[in-house]
Amino acid sequence: MKVDLRKVDLPEFGLPKACPGLDHDMHRARLGRLRDRMRQQGLTVFVIYADREHFANMAYLAGVDPRFEESLLIIREGGDPVIITGPENQGPARKSAIDADVVLYPPFGLLGQDRSQTRPLKDILREAGIGPTDRVGVAGWKYFTSAEFPEPEFVLEIPSFIAEALRDIAGSANVVNATAVLMHCRDGLRASNEIDQLAQFEFAASHSSQAIRRVLFGLKAGMTEFEAAALMASIQYPLNCHPMLSSGARAYLGLGSPSGRRLALGDPFTCALGLWGSLTCRAGWLARSADDLPDGTKDYVERLAAPFYLTALDWYEAMGIGVSGGTIDALVRKRLGDPFFNLVLNPGHLIHYDEWLDTPVYPGGQIAFTSHQAIQLDIIPATGTAYFTSNMEEGIALLDAEGRRAFADRHPEAWARVQHRRAFMSDVLGIRLRPEVLPFSNLCGYLAPFFLAPEVALVRC
Repeated sequence: MKVDLRKVDLPEFGLPKACPGLDHDMHRARLGRLRDRMRQQGLTVFVIYADREHFANMAYLAGVDPRFEESLLIIREGGDPVIITGPENQGPARKSAIDADVVLYPPFGLLGQDRSQTRPLKDILREAGIGPTDRVGVAGWKYFTSAEFPEPEFVLEIPSFIAEALRDIAGSANVVNATAVLMHCRDGLRASNEIDQLAQFEFAASHSSQAIRRVLFGLKAGMTEFEAAALMASIQYPLNCHPMLSSGARAYLGLGSPSGRRLALGDPFTCALGLWGSLTCRAGWLARSADDLPDGTKDYVERLAAPFYLTALDWYEAMGIGVSGGTIDALVRKRLGDPFFNLVLNPGHLIHYDEWLDTPVYPGGQIAFTSHQAIQLDIIPATGTAYFTSNMEEGIALLDAEGRRAFADRHPEAWARVQHRRAFMSDVLGIRLRPEVLPFSNLCGYLAPFFLAPEVALVRC
């Protein structure tokens, strides 16, 4: 073993009180870049679909986060944007970060509300500027490849009644999936973040990680899962996924919400909290040491936790500007490629308002990480065995020298937290980061496999 369990004094890195804002000029610049991309791709209209789960593209461009309803943002060459919402999102749409006309379409609202004055959706879309000669790009939340469909550019993942209306107006051959314009891991506009956006993600990661830290250092056998989850004490910042906490047999499912089940000594345990731009997760055992583990798993550290942690160290130390996603994938699978570990997801991805934007991390991937990206360490051994799993999911950003100077100048308190985390990872945990790697988590690199001894963590020997 190249790592050992030691008592570690995990510092208090601090918590930001104010969330960095994004001004209207930034959103207008984003809109300008989208218009440039439309021209490059021969698109005359760009239609963005959004709902509660798939809000991020609209929030990125217009600063609007539609809730309870569906919504459309329509951007036409040479005209003002149009935002179409149901009745409850008319106010937020009128306060959008870009100049836009706002149109009511009642069927986007909840069931039972008055729809008696509804105009046909096709009429509204035509009034928004979509015509029979337009080339329409549609962004939902996924793009597709030839591995999935023979003509992926014509496959839309938005509701059929919207897709059919667009195709009726412009013709099926002129309505294409353009989600990659925003979400592709190399070319997507959201793959690269402004300094203020990264500072906003650091705010979120600080709070999500501190919430999980409170859970880990406050767990007690006999608590209910609800009581354990209450330790998160979330600041109620918007979520990018539901809060997760589960124990016992349910913990193997990974995505469960807390219940009234009481925690017992020797339980597998997992918890996660994701706020816009961040997610922090930890998984391990409700135990003080290996002595509390079920029979047959008392070598958990040697068999699973230590190899996992060594792999996470490899990930951290290899990550950098110009490093290909395939390189990261290969180094993870070199150590955890055995079927026992059963890696079911790509071991790393880009993160944004949505928890998973896209990823260049896959076998043989040639796309390289670049400056201004926000990236999630996300290595999940789904062993499916009595050993359960180990997890240390958290986020970083990459910034070149110029970007680091700008971050430090614009957000000195966040920069101080980043430097404190880097020093802890290097001086205490033995993790040597490249200069461009900015850790955003208050649990950065910290893995305590036994949650009833949270001060005992794995450290490089």
